[in-house]
Amino acid sequence: MNALQFNFNIPKYVFTKAVGRWVPSIHWHPRFSCLNWKETSEPDLPNDDWVKVKVKYGGICGSDMNLLFLHDSPSTSPYVSFPFTIGHEAVGVISEKGKNISNVTLGQRVVINPILSCESRGLTPCPACERGDESLCQQKTKGSIQSGLLIGACRDTGGSWSPYLVAHKSQVLPLPDEVNDLNGVLVEPFSCALHAVLRNPPNKGDNVLIIGAGVIGLSVIAAIKALGYECNVTILVKHAFQGEMAKLLGADDVIYLHSEYVQTTATHLGAEVLKPIFGPEVIQGGANIVYECVGKKQSVTDALRFTESGGKVVILGLASIMKQIDWTTVWLNELTVKGCFAYSTNDFEGKRMNTLQIAIELMRRGKVDLSPLITHQYPLNEYKVAFNTITKRNRENALKVIFNHDQTTVGG
Repeated sequence: MNALQFNFNIPKYVFTKAVGRWVPSIHWHPRFSCLNWKETSEPDLPNDDWVKVKVKYGGICGSDMNLLFLHDSPSTSPYVSFPFTIGHEAVGVISEKGKNISNVTLGQRVVINPILSCESRGLTPCPACERGDESLCQQKTKGSIQSGLLIGACRDTGGSWSPYLVAHKSQVLPLPDEVNDLNGVLVEPFSCALHAVLRNPPNKGDNVLIIGAGVIGLSVIAAIKALGYECNVTILVKHAFQGEMAKLLGADDVIYLHSEYVQTTATHLGAEVLKPIFGPEVIQGGANIVYECVGKKQSVTDALRFTESGGKVVILGLASIMKQIDWTTVWLNELTVKGCFAYSTNDFEGKRMNTLQIAIELMRRGKVDLSPLITHQYPLNEYKVAFNTITKRNRENALKVIFNHDQTTVGG
């Protein structure tokens, strides 16, 4: 089978990093980049507690594009094993199972919780896993498989940018008939937003600001509305098609990133714009809680300054190494800044449940339909077209781009 694998190579890394600023497509050039389109064997079951999944749809996540563009911090490199097949968003069917598998049957539709925590590694639970924080597992480099934060970053598991991957039985979630495949492939990204909201819920009557209208930012809107929180949701968006989708998903107000967005946003939030002796505007007042879903210098800066005194900033946008961010408002306004990674276990209707299970249940009940987010589908061998579509997001009106493993011709 053919797969898209990432293999770190210092000369290629340096060359791509230097040239990529002017030629973005160099990041997936078969000769010069760390991305390889290659013939590889199907991943083997590590033991009888694992299943093999034939992938139907594999999502292209913002974190995957961060990887291709070499924006990831080196601090995450101990938690991967090269070469790894990319792709952690997947819906598929069980094609093979170990002797100890009884919770799923061959041919059954499933989604995958890609987090490789203690249970999937065959280890005694660490303190984080024991309390239900699997995404914070302290043993991501140990156990019966190679290092990896998740499927799609581990040499032994494969990933959804190939026809097959393997998963531990604890990672496999059956997909009910009420949830179609297009929602199924979005269970994982929706769960990232759901986890952030459940761990950092708005209070009744709060002003909520979401910065960024990619899939995660839009999913935060969907999560807040599906969970029934009574608050006012405002989102900062870049493109018109993102704003239209935000309104469709239930945003109360949409503000576009035009030249006057600072004043517009402040006025909308009942805040005051103050002028320092030099530098960007200072905001007095703001939102009760801000979900930052971009991970860039400007978006983090805006998140900090648009939050009211005593408020909370939730960082979902995979912020990495950034220079010249002014952290004054954090101590001056006594802000709470909370990082949020992936998903784990959350409280839902009086029960402790895996976040992906909650996402599936909300979809099953009809509380959320994210399938309109998928604007483009491509066969895996057309990966260059898919990546170019993402880099030309505004021209292509692209929200979520996925690989369709049953598709044989280019589509959009």
